[in-house]
Amino acid sequence: MRILVTGAKGFVGRNLCSQLNNIKSGKAKWYAGVEIDEVYECDIDSTSEQLDEWCGKCDFVFNLAGVNRPENKEEFMQGNLGFVSTLLDALKKHVNTCPVMLSSSIQATLAGRFGTSEYGKSKKAGEGLFFDYSKETGAKVLVYRFPNLFGKWCRPNYNSAIATFCNNIAHDLPIQVNDRSVEMELLYIDDLVDEMIGALLGKEHRCEFNGVEAVPAESGKYCYVPITHKITLGEIVDIINDCANAASNVAGINMVEIPHGSLKYKLMTTYLSYLPKGKAIYDLKMKVDERGSFTELMHTLNCGQVSINISKPGVTKGEHWHHSKWETFIVVSGHGLIRMRKEGTGEVWNYEVSGDKIQAVYMLPGYTHNIINLSNRENLVTVMYCNEIFNPDCPDTYFDPVEK
Repeated sequence: MRILVTGAKGFVGRNLCSQLNNIKSGKAKWYAGVEIDEVYECDIDSTSEQLDEWCGKCDFVFNLAGVNRPENKEEFMQGNLGFVSTLLDALKKHVNTCPVMLSSSIQATLAGRFGTSEYGKSKKAGEGLFFDYSKETGAKVLVYRFPNLFGKWCRPNYNSAIATFCNNIAHDLPIQVNDRSVEMELLYIDDLVDEMIGALLGKEHRCEFNGVEAVPAESGKYCYVPITHKITLGEIVDIINDCANAASNVAGINMVEIPHGSLKYKLMTTYLSYLPKGKAIYDLKMKVDERGSFTELMHTLNCGQVSINISKPGVTKGEHWHHSKWETFIVVSGHGLIRMRKEGTGEVWNYEVSGDKIQAVYMLPGYTHNIINLSNRENLVTVMYCNEIFNPDCPDTYFDPVEK
């Protein structure tokens, strides 16, 4: 399949082309049934000759090109309606009736606060050209009215509040919120891209519109992405601030619970994509002595903590046991010996471990244990998981050598 993407360097175009090219090169193999031979990336710097050539070759068109922040409102019609005409005329010239997708906007409903939107009027006019084109040629058209889009690579301080909030908070710049109660419908870029790739296989979601609401309808005139999030502007800002705190060295190693697929997950991903270089790194607190070091990597609310232990050559660490805590030791570099003995007995269990064969060893409750670096040259590096966060007021740790 040869795919033409117009507006390829824009926010949606860049994300879509990236994934289409990942499919083409075999890097994204989970889209069953999608085979891509070429991705024609058309943007403002493409020539009319290139557009004409691509319109003669393509098997599917994603028309993402458009104008949303012109210097004067007349440019809305010129940009959003004019290019649609050029594109459809080129397809007709080559008698190419391949499916064509149009990126429209929820503002094209002209409902509610969008009733006087010049941008919405230009998008609605573009929709009309698409529907007329379909009647004339029999080509399948897919008209998507997108709500507020967000995700990585979106230009801040332009036409996306989410991009502006994430960018400014990440760079310690002020944000402006005039009315926290304003409700927004958000569409995450990865959900949009997955819908577009499904559309290549004829699996688009169809709907009709009741005002700004997409009403699912199997034979609907319009298309929509079924996964969106409705939330107030104030709640969005609060979540992004929570994400900023979670990602900062103030929060450090405390990992917050962010369920996969949730709006917070998507906003956290978006926020992180705007971090400046200096905030993409932060120090961890290393506890260093003559034996090596111990560093807590992360704390979780309900699932304990993960740490890194580094032992110098010949060093033994541990020699203690716990009533209720359990641990898992995973040597990732070096050569070591883990030893355990059940309290009140004399039998010692020995586990020789190394980074050449990654294994996990439980430190059992009621068993005193240690870990010995068997090398006389290399450090022993061990990932240590514990089922609870260390509490200095009640450490549940009792010294007792393994070897009596």
